[in-house]
Amino acid sequence: MRRFAAGVVGLVALVAGVAMATAQVGPFSAFLQHPAIDYGTGARTDRVATLHDRIRSGEVVLRFDEPRGFLDPLLEALDVPVESQTLVFSQTSLQAEVIGPQNPRAIYFNDDVAVAWIRHAPAIEIAAHDPRQGVMFYVLRQQGRIALGFERPRSCIECHVSDTTLGVPGLAVGSVVTDLEGVPFTSVAIDHRSDIQSRWGGWYVTGSTGSGEHVGNTVAEDERAPELVVESSNLNLPSVDGRFDRDGYASPYSDVVALMVLEHQTHMTNLLTRAGWDFRVAAAERRVTGGLFAALERPRDAVLSTVIRDLVDYMLFIDEAPLDDAMRGTSGFAEVFEGRGPFDRRGRTLRTLDLKEQLFRYPCSYMIYTTAFDALPTDARDAVYRRLWQVLSGNDDAPRYGRLSSRDRRAVLEILRDTKVKLPIGTAAARP
Repeated sequence: MRRFAAGVVGLVALVAGVAMATAQVGPFSAFLQHPAIDYGTGARTDRVATLHDRIRSGEVVLRFDEPRGFLDPLLEALDVPVESQTLVFSQTSLQAEVIGPQNPRAIYFNDDVAVAWIRHAPAIEIAAHDPRQGVMFYVLRQQGRIALGFERPRSCIECHVSDTTLGVPGLAVGSVVTDLEGVPFTSVAIDHRSDIQSRWGGWYVTGSTGSGEHVGNTVAEDERAPELVVESSNLNLPSVDGRFDRDGYASPYSDVVALMVLEHQTHMTNLLTRAGWDFRVAAAERRVTGGLFAALERPRDAVLSTVIRDLVDYMLFIDEAPLDDAMRGTSGFAEVFEGRGPFDRRGRTLRTLDLKEQLFRYPCSYMIYTTAFDALPTDARDAVYRRLWQVLSGNDDAPRYGRLSSRDRRAVLEILRDTKVKLPIGTAAARP
């Protein structure tokens, strides 16, 4: 039996080594309403903004249906799989007062949208990544028989812009020490760099982690000395049956594989947003000019160089924490996620999961296929491609890249060349 204290030294100490080694991006230099950013007031093309227009025009109709209200048609309209359901019971939400271990918040997601539903809550919360503006926040009121559209609560920015999100509106998965009601004592952001032992406080976790211990499915029972105690009864749950009355929930699972993918994706989304914003501000301030990063010299701007280096290191899973044992989900999420491709001529995809020693079989993020990546300024994309080639080709032989085997480097390059349109990796123009 292992204990994890609620104080700062408790959970944070388990991931501090990774955080100190990799968190190099400094504060964002501009403000959200900078003309190059225009956050919240500029034109939006994210998936929810598009759906809002289709609802208002009558092209799409979302009908209220018990027991989940607008949730089911909303997931279908946004192409979000129900198999992605994860359940969090820490009271960290606009509607925190109705969340707890007996009424967890259900989160569903795809590559660019996250939907949060709470039983008996007045609204569904949605976060959608706009290719230019970054993560936008919406609510859909659970009232009426037909949805009238989405609202944008301004208060979301108060919690969703922080050092954890790299100073831009973003998302993070936290591991939280909570009391019996779900009230949080402390929290630390987690992603694929975090040790498994420190993950999932405040979350239900279903599926197998083998002999790997974690602090999911656990609450602190003594408020005078709040701590999370790892017990075998909280590990390797096939479902959440018996943990709470799940009447109304779309699924009996809080899939461990879905949760691990979500952890990776949230920080990757923040990195993409930050890179896009930094390059746009730099261009507006004439610190870069078109085509600079397509040239052979290294980036001259230290801030932009650091942003690109951190983005590519995370994309290639350089600091990924090894798994303690083989993982296996229970909801079918893995099959749905892998099936989305794209696939190369040999049937390989960057979405292929490993789940034995690492999260993915091929160490390059599937987020390279998203509209968020494609919408990066040209200079930013060129810089990412060049940095990818430097690492995958072995031209940067720093010891930290030694974890990438020659076989994996070759496989990633082959998959990218087949599946990423106009990818300039490996061409004469891309070589340093």
